[in-house]
Amino acid sequence: MTPDDAPPAYPLRLLCHPATAAPVVRLIEARALLRPDGHLDLAFCLRGDMARLLIPTEPAADRKLLWEHTCFEAFVSVAGHSAYREFNFSPSGQWASFAFSDYRLGDDAPSPIPAPQIASRLYAGRLELEATLAPEALPLGSTILLLGLSAVVEAADTVDGSHSYWALRHPAAHPDFHHRDSFAFELVKPR
Repeated sequence: MTPDDAPPAYPLRLLCHPATAAPVVRLIEARALLRPDGHLDLAFCLRGDMARLLIPTEPAADRKLLWEHTCFEAFVSVAGHSAYREFNFSPSGQWASFAFSDYRLGDDAPSPIPAPQIASRLYAGRLELEATLAPEALPLGSTILLLGLSAVVEAADTVDGSHSYWALRHPAAHPDFHHRDSFAFELVKPR
């Protein structure tokens, strides 16, 4: 794909939390596809003034804090269960995963998971990131996956705060991607 080519359609639009300013971001869209082999393909497309955004290109010192800078996120659970996983994907290629047994209640000994495949591309006016999660990285249980897709965007030159928070749904007064009502997209696991 050349920079002038249009990216593929993104059927899910992320919404900016009303409490966070985002003057340099035009829109963020996402896709999620559960393949027959059980892999979860995720894709994000951010459109805006890339020169006024801070886009990580080098690995962060602490990958557990990727969400403090521009990154894309997926929260994955199964219907009928309170446990979920959080995945952070940085444009630098770094990633992090966290397991929770309930709302913000971290799992003390999460099972190791395979590293996702991540690719990102920066063009004039847009940033694209694609990530593929192996079936072993996804929560076990129901045949229905519940996804919360989100993004944190760090601006370089804003006055009212440098971060904006984007998600499929914002059910709380403050940005909270862990809120169960933000897991707003359903996918059926292949049989």
